[in-house]
Amino acid sequence: MAIRPRKQFGQHWLKSEKALNQIIIAAELKKSDRILEIGPGLGVLTERIFPYVDKLLAVEIDRDLCKKLVFKYGKIDNFLLIEGDFLDLNLTDMLTNFPAFQNYNKVVANIPYNITGPIIEKLLGTISNPRENPLESIVLLIQKEVGYRLVASPNNKVYGALSVKVQYLADCEICCDVLAKEFYPRPKVDSVVVKITPKKIKKPADNPKFLDSLIKLGFASRRKMLKNNLKSIIEPEKLTDLLSQLKINDQARAENLSVSEWIELSNLLKPIIKT
Repeated sequence: MAIRPRKQFGQHWLKSEKALNQIIIAAELKKSDRILEIGPGLGVLTERIFPYVDKLLAVEIDRDLCKKLVFKYGKIDNFLLIEGDFLDLNLTDMLTNFPAFQNYNKVVANIPYNITGPIIEKLLGTISNPRENPLESIVLLIQKEVGYRLVASPNNKVYGALSVKVQYLADCEICCDVLAKEFYPRPKVDSVVVKITPKKIKKPADNPKFLDSLIKLGFASRRKMLKNNLKSIIEPEKLTDLLSQLKINDQARAENLSVSEWIELSNLLKPIIKT
């Protein structure tokens, strides 16, 4: 039975052999790897992962696709399929009875555009609550615009709160572009393969929870200068003094500060404000 992509699940199936190969190359798969694939769909990427790894755990929300995947791969020993919404599942609890598939160390997936942010947050954690056992790497096929936000540098128009929050926790790189015509159905935008590598934070913020909220406040209105966006927690004149200490222009906007400068500003600011 032919299965049509479902709009409600944001399904766009990749047709490009070149892009599929680029994903495998980016993942740098090893025989010892335990992989999590989110949204395997028809299994075109799944099939390419099997030969290179120890275990492959897949999570698929679409019941009809699950039936198809079980029919195709259900007898393969190193494959486990879980039906459900990845964002809602507690995989740690669910895998208690499947110890061989616990402690997956890498994620490789073509994920729905509309839940890219929440998926990345669940895989990485947040500034205030990083993932307890960081993954070795995360290779995702995502919307091009979001991919370039992940790797953006300060002073770039696409550099925003997402850039800072993800770069605090991980190194990001674009592996390749994938045109919209390489999918069925064709999405309205192009995509990229991005590799996210969680890292040990060399100089973490003194108060990560405060840093998290400070970034959100700082980027609340991109066109405004920091001293205007942050005036609800500190007088502009006092903030100007702090920025001067950090050798940051007092006319700076949120997009002008690097991750390390956000950390330094947070460390200076937190002890002197009331909130």
